[in-house]
Amino acid sequence: MPGAQTKRVIQLHELDASADTIARLVDELITYSAELDIEVEEDVARTCVEHLLYVEQVNEYMNLTRIQDIHEALILNVVDSLALTRSLPFDPERFLDMGTGAGFPGIPFAAYLGCSGVLLDSVGKKISAVNAFAQKLGLEDITGVHARLEEYALSAARSFDTVLARAVGQLPMLIEYGTPFLEDEGYMILAKANPTDEELAAGNKAAEKCGLELVGCDEFELPCELGHRSVLMYEKVEEPHIKLPRTVGMAKRQPLG
Repeated sequence: MPGAQTKRVIQLHELDASADTIARLVDELITYSAELDIEVEEDVARTCVEHLLYVEQVNEYMNLTRIQDIHEALILNVVDSLALTRSLPFDPERFLDMGTGAGFPGIPFAAYLGCSGVLLDSVGKKISAVNAFAQKLGLEDITGVHARLEEYALSAARSFDTVLARAVGQLPMLIEYGTPFLEDEGYMILAKANPTDEELAAGNKAAEKCGLELVGCDEFELPCELGHRSVLMYEKVEEPHIKLPRTVGMAKRQPLG
């Protein structure tokens, strides 16, 4: 059933990290975030750190992330997720995280802004983990959903003021996937490492077909020289010029751009 939550249960154990270790990681996260002009309160930073430590715990028996170093993970997973908030023109109320994986960027995004959201992934075991993380962290307004984007769009059209995605595909595909979920004048925020001029041009063509307009591009370098980011922001300015969603797989096989 599209949008159904997976029934598999992930059991989380108490964190092995000491209070001092967690406090140091919290300070580290606050410092790294400040380098990108993101002011993170201590309680929010603690939630993000605990999320990362739970991901590390589950990663011992389930492949959620390839990043093994906790300090790099603070930047590449958490700060990278928080950076999607840098140039938001409004306060989101309800967002969709497309291809959330281990809960990035959705969990840090929700913890920082205090908004509700749906974290979607086509891999059921990942959504089981995401729901366990949200429950353990007390994020009651976060729900993990196991579904394909094209299928979930049939039951959740126009349900979100914000759609997020972080490095999960080419721009034309992401734009096509995300458009059906957006309310009028909603925003799509897509993070890419080093998009080529060709990908950007293809993304703009897809956006035009989908009734979206590129309204901002936030460029920055991650701390500790861990990479470049381009955060592209599209606004829904009119109705799509094609029928969306297309059938499953069409966005990959025949991209709009």
